[in-house]
Amino acid sequence: MDSKAPTVGEYLISRLHKLGVGHVFGIPGDYVLGFYDLLASGPLKTIVTADEQGAGFAADAYARMRGLGVVCVTYCVGGLKVANTTAEAFAEKSPVVIISGAPGMKERERNPLLHHKVRDFDTQKRVFEHITIASTVLSDPQTAFQEIDRVLHAAMRFKRPVYIELPRDIVFQRGNNFYQHREIHEASDPVILRTALADAIARINAARKPVILADVEVHRFGLQRELLALARRSNIPVAATILGKSVVSELHPFYLGVYEGAMGRESIRRYVESSDCVIMLGFFMTDLNLGVYTARLDLGRCINVTSEKLSIGHHNYEDVRLKDFVRGLMNARLRRRAAPSFKKLKPAPFRATRSTRPLTIRALIRQLDSFLDKHTVVISDTGDSLFSAADLTIHRGTEFLATAYYASMGFAIPAAIGAQLAIPSRRPLVLVGDGAFLMTGLELATVARNGLNPIVLVLNNSGYGTERHIHEGAFNDLWPMRFHRMPELIGTGRSWNVTTEAQLYTALKEARQHKKSFCLIEVKLDKLDCSPALARLAKRLAERVSTPRKSSTKMK
Repeated sequence: MDSKAPTVGEYLISRLHKLGVGHVFGIPGDYVLGFYDLLASGPLKTIVTADEQGAGFAADAYARMRGLGVVCVTYCVGGLKVANTTAEAFAEKSPVVIISGAPGMKERERNPLLHHKVRDFDTQKRVFEHITIASTVLSDPQTAFQEIDRVLHAAMRFKRPVYIELPRDIVFQRGNNFYQHREIHEASDPVILRTALADAIARINAARKPVILADVEVHRFGLQRELLALARRSNIPVAATILGKSVVSELHPFYLGVYEGAMGRESIRRYVESSDCVIMLGFFMTDLNLGVYTARLDLGRCINVTSEKLSIGHHNYEDVRLKDFVRGLMNARLRRRAAPSFKKLKPAPFRATRSTRPLTIRALIRQLDSFLDKHTVVISDTGDSLFSAADLTIHRGTEFLATAYYASMGFAIPAAIGAQLAIPSRRPLVLVGDGAFLMTGLELATVARNGLNPIVLVLNNSGYGTERHIHEGAFNDLWPMRFHRMPELIGTGRSWNVTTEAQLYTALKEARQHKKSFCLIEVKLDKLDCSPALARLAKRLAERVSTPRKSSTKMK
């Protein structure tokens, strides 16, 4: 090999850096230490987390905020621990690069029983083939550069995770100096695109009450500006899904709110479902997006475009890219309508209260809604944290992060690390239940190590609240923890233990002023308190629970 060629490890780092990556999350291990050494001397900062799953969640949030995330772990004992976070990224279209160190190619000869090996040397790769859009083992330096570019292109093209296995004896081998990186640009079929746009424009202009229903792919493909321009030029109002929440600033006058079938606000449900032309942009028909299938959308009256398909009414169009179609609508001659009129709820001012009433979810969300500002990114874990947060008003686009489809617990605290490193000017406000906190709460040590300052609200309702409302049982109870004592364990941070509305106001006010470290507010809630959305969801899900005895679930 030509001595002027970069090593395989150097090439991988340079390509990630050119794609906008500034941080790599992970935990070192012997099979990946050589690559970690390269990272330490290169342009990417390594963020060592408390656990591999925390690294995976952090990389996922980083990708959602910045466009591409990276997690780097060792073979099997590290790699298989990020299988869950990779599955989440695949399900919710988040482009995360999983780099796994591995035994060297020479070490694999005669199939020895090396440590961390599960069954065969390719067992881990076979697992990741099912939860990534592209995967590779960099077994040959002569083809390594091409393979790196192939999988990275797939991550950016499809906005889904990819897997790169890096044998440790390949890291410092030089690649093919004759290989030249070429950008790949994929475009729609121009004839089909024109036909589809003509069909869509005719339907929109003929509609009496069109509405845009924007979802997660508008985030992932960076089409927020095009969406805003389309809405402004046509005066067509925009609703979001729970998965697509904050796709636009929720203070915009044309923003309706979150549509989630019967789980959401009745006024929003009526407006969307009475539309004679629903323009669905990047929409995922998941059970949570559809309010556990309580949504009533007539697909014959819908324009439904994603990165993978386009249907207008009952007509299907192939080879049309999402971004080309959205930009085509933005530049089309759409009939400009009178500004839509609908009642819009606005956040109340953040004011002091002397109320000694015990805190409820409703009171908590009401105060948080007035507390948020344009510098806050809201990160919600799974459970009532998510369902209640649907009513929060997000001030800027892409400032609400949640796993609102895959619904894995433990996302929020490590996600705060990724989000704040991706955009340091945004301060995370984290909503996490006590059950989810027990899974990844020690990532607050990673928060402290990197000088970050999220405000973390632990909603302590003494157990798994969502499950409790679906089907009650002792298995939903958790050991009582003193979460507000975490700063003592970690050695930094501030905390509050609140039970009343007045105490919450004081804690939030002081937390806003304290920016030197993380702030943790433990919110004590009644174990049966829940948001209206969770009550409706639990009722639907409880009907599906198969049990030989009657459910003892109690609803408020």
